[in-house]
Amino acid sequence: MDTITINLNDRYYYKQWQSLVQSEGLYIENIADITETIGIYDGDKLIATGSYFENVLKYLAIAPDYQGGNTFNKLVSSLINILANQNIFHIFVFTKPQYQESFEYLGFQAIAKTEFSTLLETGDYSIDQYIADLPKATGKNISAIVMNANPFTLGHRYLIEQASKSSDFVYVFVVNQDASLFKTSERMKLIKEGIKDFSNVQVVSGGQYMVSFVTFPSYFIKSRADVATYQTQLDAQVFKRIAKALKITKRFVGQEPYSPTTEIYNQSLKKILPPEVTLEVLKRKQIDQDIISATKVRQAIAESNLEQLQKYVPETTFNFIKSNLGTLLRRIHDGN
Repeated sequence: MDTITINLNDRYYYKQWQSLVQSEGLYIENIADITETIGIYDGDKLIATGSYFENVLKYLAIAPDYQGGNTFNKLVSSLINILANQNIFHIFVFTKPQYQESFEYLGFQAIAKTEFSTLLETGDYSIDQYIADLPKATGKNISAIVMNANPFTLGHRYLIEQASKSSDFVYVFVVNQDASLFKTSERMKLIKEGIKDFSNVQVVSGGQYMVSFVTFPSYFIKSRADVATYQTQLDAQVFKRIAKALKITKRFVGQEPYSPTTEIYNQSLKKILPPEVTLEVLKRKQIDQDIISATKVRQAIAESNLEQLQKYVPETTFNFIKSNLGTLLRRIHDGN
């Protein structure tokens, strides 16, 4: 059996790959979110395939006659070796719960699981190390907020202010993802500058664990209608594991009047976090009956409407945007 790299832009190989992947009940998303794909052939027959995007394994499929051990081990080991040659030694995989044991046999460890999906990792870093590296809270009433803050608005500040008032200590986990208009380093900086007056708040990176649920692969979820629910439930389980280790007993979120997907996320948090973690849902801050949102801020940036922008953001955010407006407009033009 030969292992080769598959060019998914070649129609002949794509059709082979598509046939195997779909026959194993996997839903093809956007192949642009695939860095590389490999295939194992028995003669001219594609019997197994696997892909990765950055450090996440995906689209693992094996023909029925070849399932049950050696082919799976060869497939996963080949992908791990390819990533190792790129100095990538920390690897994730999202998969169906029935495959958890197979991955654990190869050294993966489960981070979180739901009825529908499991997140595992392997390599030179782990969620336990991530937790160990975080600052330790003082006090009994420890809360948390997870935010993208793209960019940091008066609405974000209001959420943090309310958490600060009712908590001994507040973790603000910032989604670590440079797919947003504002880079992670910029978002971290703007949050820290915007809440300097809150002495009991600590801003920390979400690392590779407090990720935006929209980045979770969903290729193994059969029902398209259920994707958001299944993804957000897994994300909530990851947070719950971190919360337990840090003795976090409350999580603050804002009401979501605009985004149905974010509202599904809040519902998943309500379902999964209690009783260990209480979910506090706050009404969104308004200015003259106008709800503040980062979407409105980004729209004002796109229109170079500094007057409108100033209504929605702290002075520190406004000054940053004003000084970097040209750069931000170029990012918008280039699609971030």
